Amino acid sequence: MTAALQFRNLTLGYDRHPAVHHLDGAVESGALVAVVGPNGAGKSTLFKGIVGVLKPLAGRIERGDLNPQNIAYLPQAAEIDRTFPINVYDMVAMGLWRRTGSFGGIDRAARASIERAIAAVGLTGFENRAIATLSGGQMQRMLFARLLLQDARVIVLDEPFNAVDAKTSADLFDLVRRWHGERRTVLTAMHDLDFVRANFPETLLLAREPVAWGRTASVLTPENLLTARRMCEAFDQDAALCADEQAPSLPPSGEVARAVNPVREHGAPARD
Repeated sequence: MTAALQFRNLTLGYDRHPAVHHLDGAVESGALVAVVGPNGAGKSTLFKGIVGVLKPLAGRIERGDLNPQNIAYLPQAAEIDRTFPINVYDMVAMGLWRRTGSFGGIDRAARASIERAIAAVGLTGFENRAIATLSGGQMQRMLFARLLLQDARVIVLDEPFNAVDAKTSADLFDLVRRWHGERRTVLTAMHDLDFVRANFPETLLLAREPVAWGRTASVLTPENLLTARRMCEAFDQDAALCADEQAPSLPPSGEVARAVNPVREHGAPARD
């Protein structure tokens, strides 16, 4: 198998303060990966790095032959402006923009695709509803319809099932299974560990630094989860970059899926 994404000693952050440290590994093409960790673990930061919203402070992300059109991104619901004056149909249609351009027309085939996407998420009849009137579950269904139209090879979902009802979660995860069956690569930030254990074959446990990455059963152990919680509690929000990150990083030689020592040789997370 080939890698869709490679992380090479990756560090991401804001204003030169790191939020994700020393991440090495690969996401194979067609993988279904859960990214888990305590609040503040760096999951959203990692996803913003993957889609190019954030540039690495050190290390790099290798995307192979992927271009922006090949990566679809669903941010957390709190980051979406629901007051924007747009209806469901037009919001879903935005999934075609990368192919049609901002001023490209919507022909009969495109309209049929939009209607199929809306039907696939159970929102037929909601086309003219303003997005401000939607419930949380309806909003997520609409955003998944937009993802369907993007037809991307890599799909990045940031907490897609938070604050939605069980029926909506089940329906939307059926779409995730569909993407996985089509050999698309799907990364999903999750909080529900029982759901992850039941549905995701591979998990990255993140706590600003990687704690473990591999088969879900071997990653989500009580010991690893306790380590992750302690690492996040100890992390210094105002930490500067590590000394070894001031110079260009070299590609690592470690395994893709492996347990990771949570305390590196040059110091504990709180001092790093």
